Amino acid sequence: MAELFKKILIATDGSKRTQSAVETGLQLAQQHKSKVYAVYVVDTVTFTSIPMDVTWENMYQLLKDEGEAAVNRVKEASPEADIETHVLEGNPAVEITKFAKDNGVDLIIVGTLGKSGIDRILLGSVAEKVVRIAPCPVLVIKSYKEAGK
Repeated sequence: MAELFKKILIATDGSKRTQSAVETGLQLAQQHKSKVYAVYVVDTVTFTSIPMDVTWENMYQLLKDEGEAAVNRVKEASPEADIETHVLEGNPAVEITKFAKDNGVDLIIVGTLGKSGIDRILLGSVAEKVVRIAPCPVLVIKSYKEAGK
């Protein structure tokens, strides 16, 4: 049987809501003996209209550090796997799909909260945008809130 997914991109933001996507991605990678790209994108779109000062530079560095921690957690979750970590900058959906295209990725895995209505309109959905512009199949893993949280 031909290997379906030689290269899998797992997009993470380091939150619990993407944990299911990370776990699913690592399981698929193990089954298919795939190379994994763990990707975090620092959303610089929010910084474009704000003058850079020491406070924002510190915030930006915190986000980069958070990204490094997030992709390293993916690598630590499956130390035997072939995992490359990348922290990118820009619009998350655009950078995820650009990275996938540039690296010949066969499958992108993203998590989502499954928001609807006004929350989705106001916040948008990185997962939805990735599905629309991706150069390859996208597996969206819905995160379910735990009761009482």
